Amino acid sequence: MELYHHILVPTDFSASSQRALETAVSLAVAFGAKLTLTHSCEVPGYAYVGMMAPPIDYLTPLREAGQSLLLKAVESVRERVPGTAGLLRSGPPWQQTLEVAKDVGADLIVMGTHGRSGLAHAFLGSVAEKVVRMSPIPVLTLRAEDA
Repeated sequence: MELYHHILVPTDFSASSQRALETAVSLAVAFGAKLTLTHSCEVPGYAYVGMMAPPIDYLTPLREAGQSLLLKAVESVRERVPGTAGLLRSGPPWQQTLEVAKDVGADLIVMGTHGRSGLAHAFLGSVAEKVVRMSPIPVLTLRAEDA
């Protein structure tokens, strides 16, 4: 069995992300691996030709809420995996997940998937699908049990 030394868990704080986190904690304990959680804040771009940047700061409240939720998630697993870290990033979640994996030297990504299909998948895309397709390291995806 391959040993993993550093597990990355991207989270959007959904039920599927929580299931992925619990699985990652179990793996980190079994392998004695480091654990890093990451969350990416992204403000959708709705720009029209010639439009200037909006005068409203959308990113700051998103970052503050994301940081608070990420801290709670990290604290919830630190007793089982001491040294668990959390990283907040801004940008497309799939891209930030891959960048964080490279930056921290992760050798496994464990992430949730919403299991969307059809029109919802076409419009919203799939962060997990992009990560799986583009990741140079193994990716374990999990759906929420009730999905």
